[in-house]
Amino acid sequence: MNDDLRIGVIGYGLRRSLAHAAHRPGEGSVVAAVADTDPAVLAASLERFEGAAGHDDHRKLLDDAQVDAVVVATPDDTHEELACAALRAGKPVFLEKPLGITVEQCDTILRTAYETGTRLYVGHNMRHMGVVRTMRDIVARGDIGEPKTVWVRHFVSYGGDYYFKDWHAERERTTGLLLQKGAHDLDVVHWLAGGYTSRVNALGDLMVHGDLPRREPGTPRPESWLREFEWPPTARKDLNHVVDVEDVSVMNMRLDNGVIATYQQCHFAPDYFRNYTVIGTEGRLENFGDRPGDEVRVWNTGPTDYRADADVIHRVPDASGTHGGADGRMIAEFCRFVRDGGATDTSPVAARMSVAAGVMATRSLRENGTPYDVPALDPALTAYFDGGQTKG
Repeated sequence: MNDDLRIGVIGYGLRRSLAHAAHRPGEGSVVAAVADTDPAVLAASLERFEGAAGHDDHRKLLDDAQVDAVVVATPDDTHEELACAALRAGKPVFLEKPLGITVEQCDTILRTAYETGTRLYVGHNMRHMGVVRTMRDIVARGDIGEPKTVWVRHFVSYGGDYYFKDWHAERERTTGLLLQKGAHDLDVVHWLAGGYTSRVNALGDLMVHGDLPRREPGTPRPESWLREFEWPPTARKDLNHVVDVEDVSVMNMRLDNGVIATYQQCHFAPDYFRNYTVIGTEGRLENFGDRPGDEVRVWNTGPTDYRADADVIHRVPDASGTHGGADGRMIAEFCRFVRDGGATDTSPVAARMSVAAGVMATRSLRENGTPYDVPALDPALTAYFDGGQTKG
C-alpha cells in the first residue's frame, strides 16, 4: 500500500525546487497535481512529474479530492488569495515565504487558518539551514550567555539580476526588498534573539538601479538572466519596466525582550554573503560563510585583541539538496505536520512578525527614518499557532 502524501503544487516557477523536494515516490510524498497559468511552464512540470494532473487554474487543483495538501510557491502578492482559498478548501498549506506583503494580508491568512482549522505551514527555509541551526544551538546552550544584540549584513551581488528584472522590483507586488528579501533574515534575528521586533526605524534609497535601462512593459526577461551577470552594477540593463523598491537599506530594531538588532541589505555588492553577529552577556558568535564546511566562530573567554582563530570554531554541517538541504527538510517537516500535527521549527506567528517588522521598517525608510511600533498580533491567534494549531 502506497501511503505517500499527494501534494498539489500551485506555481512552478523560481521556487520549483520545493516541488522537486516534495516528489519522493515511496518515501512519503509525491507531486500529484500542478497548477500554473503559463502553458509552457505547466507542460514542463508534467514532464518532470509523470502522471501528475495539470491545471491552468488553481481552483481546479483545489477541487481535486485526490490532493491531500498544497504547496503555494507563487509571487508574493498572490499569497493571501491562494493560501486562503486552499485553507477554505480544507487543504493543508505549505506557503513559501513571505507570508504576505502587508500586515493585514498576514493576519487574514492566519485568521482563515484559525477559523477553518486547516493546518498552515510557512516555509522559512533558513531555520533549516546548517549555519543557522549551528548558531541557534550555540545560543541555546548558553555559550555566549544571554543574547543582547544581533547585527546582520546582507551583501546581494546578484540583486540587480534576481530582484530588479521582474516583479520583485515593484512596490505594488512586494512592498519592498527590505520585506521580500529580508523576511528570512528578520526571522533568524528573532529566532536567535528569542523575541519579536516591537519598534523599528530605517533608512534606504534606490541608489544604483533607479536610472538603468528598463524593458518595455510586456517584454520578457532575457533567457540568460540567471546565467550571465553584468558587472559593474551600473552596466546592468533590461531591468523591469517598473523599479520603485530600494537597493540599499539599513534597519534598526528593538525587540520585545529588550534586544537591540540591526539589519543591512545592499543589492550592488560585488559578493554574495550573509554575516551574522550575536553578542551576549558572556561572548560573541559570528559566521564566516554559510555553506557546508564554513565556520561559526565563538569568542567567550574574556577581553582580548581580535583573534581570528576564536575560542571555539564550529563547522557548518554537510548537507545535500537546494538551499543547503533546507528545502528537503522543510517538506519533510510539512508532511509530518499534515499527518500528525504537533510542533514545527517554522512558525506562522514568527512569519507574520518578520513581515510586520519589514513592513514598518519600509514605511520608516520612506518617511526619512520615522520610528514605528510593530502592530501586535491578536492574542487568540498567537495562542492557537503557538499551541500547535489546536483549539482548547
